[in-house]
Amino acid sequence: MAVGSLLAKAILILVSPRMLFLVVAGVAAGIVVGALPGLSVTMAVALLTSLTFGWDIQSALVLMISIWVGGCYGGSKSAVLLNIPGAPAAVATGFDGYPLARLGEAAFGMGVATVASCLGGLFGTGVLAVAAPAIAEIGLKFGPPEYFLLVMWGLTTVGSLSAKSLSKGLLSACLGLAVSMVGLDTMYGTGRFTFGSIELAGGIHFVPALIGVFGLSEVLLHLEKRRVKTVAERIGADTFKRYLSAFAKHVPLTLRCAVIGTIIGAIPGIGGEIASLVAYDHAKRTVKRPTRQFGEGAYEGVLAPETANNAAIGGALIPLLTLGVPGDAVTAVILGVLYIHGIRPGPLVFNQDRLFFAVIVLVCALAHIVMLWLGFAGNRWLARVVTVPLPVLMPIVVLLSVVGSFAVQNRIFDVYLMVAFGLAGYLLKKADFPVGPVILGVILGPMADGELRRTLALYEGDVLRAFVTRPISLVLAVLVGFTVLSQSETAKAIVLRFRLGFSGRPARPG
Repeated sequence: MAVGSLLAKAILILVSPRMLFLVVAGVAAGIVVGALPGLSVTMAVALLTSLTFGWDIQSALVLMISIWVGGCYGGSKSAVLLNIPGAPAAVATGFDGYPLARLGEAAFGMGVATVASCLGGLFGTGVLAVAAPAIAEIGLKFGPPEYFLLVMWGLTTVGSLSAKSLSKGLLSACLGLAVSMVGLDTMYGTGRFTFGSIELAGGIHFVPALIGVFGLSEVLLHLEKRRVKTVAERIGADTFKRYLSAFAKHVPLTLRCAVIGTIIGAIPGIGGEIASLVAYDHAKRTVKRPTRQFGEGAYEGVLAPETANNAAIGGALIPLLTLGVPGDAVTAVILGVLYIHGIRPGPLVFNQDRLFFAVIVLVCALAHIVMLWLGFAGNRWLARVVTVPLPVLMPIVVLLSVVGSFAVQNRIFDVYLMVAFGLAGYLLKKADFPVGPVILGVILGPMADGELRRTLALYEGDVLRAFVTRPISLVLAVLVGFTVLSQSETAKAIVLRFRLGFSGRPARPG
């Protein structure tokens, strides 16, 4: 079938009133689910599996993909407004998004996140349409050594999350890694750091930790300050020109972050959280003159992670559709839905049922455009959240924190954990420790632990052979080493001396 005829048939399927309603309703529901801490997109898509069981496969996929797109973007709302990321992929967004809100630019920060998410998502969809088989083959070459080194690369972004002290950032990351080790050992079944507690034997979920460290600790800090001056934001006709100006200035950065998100998203089992962190680290290293210092409300600190985490959606669909391998948790649920409807994803579906493939590509693109529309429509009203008096806003944040923590596993113990992490986050912030690396360690710790142990088992403890003899792992090992060394004071001094010698005049530190 010719490409033009194929696209025409796919468009005819999607422009029906029922399909358009499902796209708009799915994106809107996804934004709400993504913005509420504790409610995950994976949970929403899984619940829809039973609801859409009797539907035709195209309607079911349209609704699920629309919710996925909206949910991935919705996490940025609560990250910018309340400093509570609605999803792990939005953790990096809050580093500069929340300072923007405190400076009276909440709507502009959310607008940057909206446009960046749309551009990243459309880029990932385009790559899915034209280069899916080639990228899928690269993703399948990843084994335990490559996964471990990729996680290590994500952990090395701790330098970017530690604005003032690298040593404090490393200590915070180690604290997060120690927390991630709590629970039963998945290989031997023995307890680690459980202290005889049955509740701790199940491990510590990252959501209560995330809500406590970012949300409750912020409430405690506001209680201490009592009076925080909030700057009113003016949204006028020139706001759209500011968006255009900001993105015209950073077209290369947007493209690079979209590529990072698509490639990392195409690696099975990774997902948008590592993509957003790597993109944030990349922006911090490459943008020499940001609008503000990173961590203090730089537009680039919102643009980079939001571009990458939505680009990862198209990337995650590549191994699912071309090889039948899910790229993350949501695509694993979608894979189950495809099996229920008698479809076996893989090379045969990709080559023989190209209309099915075209419909999915167009749904991804349409959902991102609808997300852009709904996002802008809501930003003006949501920005008023930061003008709500703190005596009213803070109890709502506490209520959302309690509900979000409880909703993860329906147990009160997670609420206790959230309170404990909130107190710990408050003390860490008072001692000037960055809390981002703590959550980074909690999220990435289990994957690093499991992949390292599988690598040691496969190569009988010969780590050097595992990391050096495989081409991809060798490249990743070099990247990890370069990232770590480039953060040292010695490396920074060498670069500064090189600039001084090259230009013959004092250079601005990078």
